[in-house]
Amino acid sequence: MTISSSTPTRLESYVCGSWTAGTGAGQTLLDAVTGEAVAVVDSTGLDFAAIREYGRKTGGKALRAMTFHERAGMLKALGLALLECKEELYALSTRTGATRRDSWIDIEGGIGTLLTYSSKGRRELPNTSVLLDGGIERLSKDNSFSAQHILTPLQGVAIHINAFNFPCWGMLEKLAPTWLAGMPAIVKPASQTSYLTELMVRRMLDTGVLPEGALQLVCGSVGDLLSHVDGQDVVTFTGSASTGRMLRSSRAIVENSVRFTMEADSLNATVLGTDVTPDSPEFVQFVREVVNEMTVKAGQKCTAIRRVMVPRALVPAVQTALSEALGKVVVGDPAAEGTKMGPLASQDQRKEVQERVQELLAETQVWFGQPEQSDAGASGAFYNPVLLYCDQPMSAKKVHDVEAFGPVSTVMPYDSLDDAVTLVRKGQGSLVTSVFSYDPAVVQHVVLGMAAFNGRILVSNRDSAKSSTGHGSPVPGVVHGGPGRAGGGEELGGLRSVFHYMQRTGVQGPPTMLSAVTGRWVAGAPAQTEGPHPFRKSLAELKIGDQLITAKRTVSLDDIEHFAHFTGDTFYAHMDEEAAKANPFFDGRVAHGYLVVSFAAGLFVESAPGPVLANYGVDNLRFLTPVYAGDTLGVQLTCKEINPRSSAEHGEVRWDCEVTNQNGDVVALYDVLTMVAKSWEN
Repeated sequence: MTISSSTPTRLESYVCGSWTAGTGAGQTLLDAVTGEAVAVVDSTGLDFAAIREYGRKTGGKALRAMTFHERAGMLKALGLALLECKEELYALSTRTGATRRDSWIDIEGGIGTLLTYSSKGRRELPNTSVLLDGGIERLSKDNSFSAQHILTPLQGVAIHINAFNFPCWGMLEKLAPTWLAGMPAIVKPASQTSYLTELMVRRMLDTGVLPEGALQLVCGSVGDLLSHVDGQDVVTFTGSASTGRMLRSSRAIVENSVRFTMEADSLNATVLGTDVTPDSPEFVQFVREVVNEMTVKAGQKCTAIRRVMVPRALVPAVQTALSEALGKVVVGDPAAEGTKMGPLASQDQRKEVQERVQELLAETQVWFGQPEQSDAGASGAFYNPVLLYCDQPMSAKKVHDVEAFGPVSTVMPYDSLDDAVTLVRKGQGSLVTSVFSYDPAVVQHVVLGMAAFNGRILVSNRDSAKSSTGHGSPVPGVVHGGPGRAGGGEELGGLRSVFHYMQRTGVQGPPTMLSAVTGRWVAGAPAQTEGPHPFRKSLAELKIGDQLITAKRTVSLDDIEHFAHFTGDTFYAHMDEEAAKANPFFDGRVAHGYLVVSFAAGLFVESAPGPVLANYGVDNLRFLTPVYAGDTLGVQLTCKEINPRSSAEHGEVRWDCEVTNQNGDVVALYDVLTMVAKSWEN
């Protein structure tokens, strides 16, 4: 698709395997800078029941057939392909009113999220299509009946309804965990900037990487789509709280208990600590961050700072510093050199901001800007920054309830840290609050006091000034969402968001069946002890349940003392008989736990070169029974899980290691992790 500078292009939806234009008159979308017609959007005539069913049957089936590593590879390929065509996206993004810096957050920030989830999928998830949630829950003494929680992809579609302010990032940050989980998606972008979303979707489909049905795009209204959802579907929404509440209460969503995640407008705050003075580095950072959050995307960010809390004594200094900084902001054509802030997304958006500012003026006074600016004589949607001041915020209501979704913030003083916490809480739930302080006591007091009212808290000071991602920047590894007014949802947060598109199921049964379902050996399941040493087997030969029963080794007092002196670990329980007996856990001198682990390795390791390439750690190590001089140890080593890496000539093997004494008591239990070659010629 090419957006013409003179003739508006009719946007199409990609549904049921083809690009389809609506049959109605549609809505004309205007350039935020010039007011020219950019595109026409319309979804009239689309069969939304068929669209949902196509995603479920075609896209869902294809994605579920892939492993986590294969899906992660898909995300990487998409991200790299989008980087190749990013300049085309940047050029079109200007028409939404975004500066180059604004577009970087939206375009490359979104692509970066794809690549981050690709990396997490390959590093943190197995190369399987089933996830294990926690360990085995033993339900019988003899291990004949146990339970394992598993996570599998939901078998519906994820419907993502996105906001106008981030037409690229808003889509990609939801698609990344959706696809990694194994669910297909239907994306419905906000109409005003949908032409940019449509272009990005076209470029993703051009790669041929996505399985058919994994991604569908609806440009225009979603019609009756939400009336067809059931308990296997997921709906996410980013936008106004009022629209979100309406969607959340849809009959099908309520009756079918459909998972619904909402990320809504919130009155995010920033708190300047009581320890900060005008000469502190934190003061400079604070002023810079407030101005930045007011002007990036022209303040059209759900994470932007709306309420600025400062110690009352610092009000004059803050007023001067913020006014001077805002006075240097150049507002204009986002494509022009030197422009710091572009227009709002539309003239309707500008009108709404003006109306909200008028409401706020009932409790505030103007510190900077002209609230009633009308942009007379211009066809764009420009609105200069406006800074307000509320002197009595504890008794005010509108400043904690009314959001002007643009370059508008309100400064409010506080008289104690408890007051600052109270003011933050008055926002009724926020996506993010930031704290600028160099005093750990101040930070602890404020963070713990307001954590329950925020999805994310940023602590910023001189130590993190160069590395901090900033107040308003959601990052893939940290939760994006918030309680109460902010919607109550959670997005991103690393793999936490992936699990939202999966069903947790507790599977109960005998070990053999649990092992078959999960692909992981369970104590009590069959084991194979015949044949060569398991460490002589490549991944092509190794099987779950391959087991080694080792020879025995007796621990002597000389062994304990030698290990103590050799390692420097002369803890009294290993060296002093009387002191050890006085310890409530021991009957006398005991062997070091790591001596036990070392002796165990000596019993099961195959020393000659072979397919086992490296030991890269142990998991869940527990010492269960003390080992004394004279005890005889043996090891049962079982191949527990095999996880081949799709892009390497080796894979990860998890071994169940059980160390017992001469009485059959388990003295140590842990998982040994090794890298094993996929093939090996012995």
